Amino acid sequence: MTKTSLARTLREPAELVAADLAPATALPALERVAARYAVAITPALVDLIDKSDPDDPIARQFVPTAAELEMQPGENADPIGDHPHSPVSGIVHRYPDRVLFKLVHVCAVYCRFCFRREMVGPGKENALSDSAYRAAIDYIRTHGEIWEVILTGGDPLMLSPRRLSEIMADLAGIDHVKIIRLHTRVPVADPARISDDMVAALKVEGATTWVALHANHARELAGPARAACARLVDAGIPMVSQSVLLRGVNDSVATLSDLMRAFVECRIKPYYLHHGDLAPGTAHLRTTLAQGQELMRQLRGRVSGLCQPDYVIDIPGGAGKSPVGPNYVLAEQNTAAEPRDAASETRYRIVDYCGDVHLYPPEI
Repeated sequence: MTKTSLARTLREPAELVAADLAPATALPALERVAARYAVAITPALVDLIDKSDPDDPIARQFVPTAAELEMQPGENADPIGDHPHSPVSGIVHRYPDRVLFKLVHVCAVYCRFCFRREMVGPGKENALSDSAYRAAIDYIRTHGEIWEVILTGGDPLMLSPRRLSEIMADLAGIDHVKIIRLHTRVPVADPARISDDMVAALKVEGATTWVALHANHARELAGPARAACARLVDAGIPMVSQSVLLRGVNDSVATLSDLMRAFVECRIKPYYLHHGDLAPGTAHLRTTLAQGQELMRQLRGRVSGLCQPDYVIDIPGGAGKSPVGPNYVLAEQNTAAEPRDAASETRYRIVDYCGDVHLYPPEI
């Protein structure tokens, strides 16, 4: 790993208290949270937190709280079903033409809503072993239907430029792999890490590189983050966005509009707005599907078509993503029906890409 500001990352609950990010009275509960789930807040993100605001949307994403110790029905350590679709270590093959390649299990910063929170961070395996890496590459090589490889984890940009360059070359050397996509928080969490060497490592002969940036609030796209993204885009690497709809962070049409506009200003195409997964201890950050659908309806009429993401849910159990945006086609006989209360949870029948029907949430 390159030497960046990560050396000053806050990782212990006592450090959060000393930095005025949490009250001293919360320390015992935060230590219980940190014993189970990884904690890390980089200096770049600490600088964005308004410590005078108890509801600061940046802090809400990264500062742990005692609410994470509360489990709700339906929450699951593997909420989107990676394990049933993992034929070899490090590979998730859920869709025919693409695979996830989980190279590392560490991140620059740990989101409090992470759907892989039981699998990443201190105490977990940091990266694939050499033998597991080779087995994963062999799997990709022997499955000619794989057109796209998505590097994830953890965060693949936690690897050194030298190691990333080797991985990119290995993948691009497989004839049927045409797209290599990296999912990352690093341009926001540690912008200095997007160096010339890192950008060069991502460009490879034989395949096209895409970068998907995860950000949930417009303030995350401050000057340093915008400069880091510009280095990628200026080098010819297209970018898309991924965001999670989070209560108290971006669950208003104004904050969501600001976020999507900020992406487009950075030449990042809004791609996915994820409904919060049923990860353990994350209920305090989840909205209802009805609230998300109403926000998407308002967003459609408020901002440019360039700023419209797809609102999707990862169906629990591993059936994949399904669009769950508002339906603009209404049967005439239903137009006079009473509107549902957006604040109350409703059970939905969701159709996956194979045509199978699933109940969400699985339990009420």
